[in-house]
Amino acid sequence: MSVIAVNGSPHVDGNTATAIGIIAGELQLHEIDTEVVQIGQLTIKGCTACRGCAGGKGCVIADSLNDITAKMRAADGIIIGSPVYYAGINGTVKSFLDRAFFSSGSGFRLKPAAAVVAARRAGTTPALEQINRYFALAEMLVTPTVYWSGIHGRDAGEAERDLEGVSMLKQLGTNMAYLIQLQRKSSVPLPDKIDKVMFNYIR
Repeated sequence: MSVIAVNGSPHVDGNTATAIGIIAGELQLHEIDTEVVQIGQLTIKGCTACRGCAGGKGCVIADSLNDITAKMRAADGIIIGSPVYYAGINGTVKSFLDRAFFSSGSGFRLKPAAAVVAARRAGTTPALEQINRYFALAEMLVTPTVYWSGIHGRDAGEAERDLEGVSMLKQLGTNMAYLIQLQRKSSVPLPDKIDKVMFNYIR
């Protein structure tokens, strides 16, 4: 069993990485491996609405996004992590999510998912809402925890001193492990996908 964690921070060892590491530690206790994919230092263009991905071959923009989404489709669970700079997810994460979910979101259906954000002080809940909207549109199972999954700190390592945040992320990791194990053990087939009906506002 495996989880892919996407770290959208440009700081490889920053507070977003700390948060992901806390969750990964709990998953490992349940024999679930976590691979961290670092995108924060990549140049990821935004979606251009070209619809080239409609053919089912992924995003047509030439960068590493398709390699990452292939790993996400193959994983048992997905974690998306972002720092908060201006009351929301950072630009790299926004560009990544737009393209990843537009081109490959159907392949994430009913996978357990978790959002985690790191901020100095405020903006965590709007950032979490942004990420969770992608999960909802892809029909993913949003992993619950005891509070909103944001952790606080400015300089690298400070997040470890947010004791409530640490405990909440540990619970998130435990709950994600439960959802993954539940799916693996269940003999109940996934529900059928209902064809989406598009409403046309232009008459």
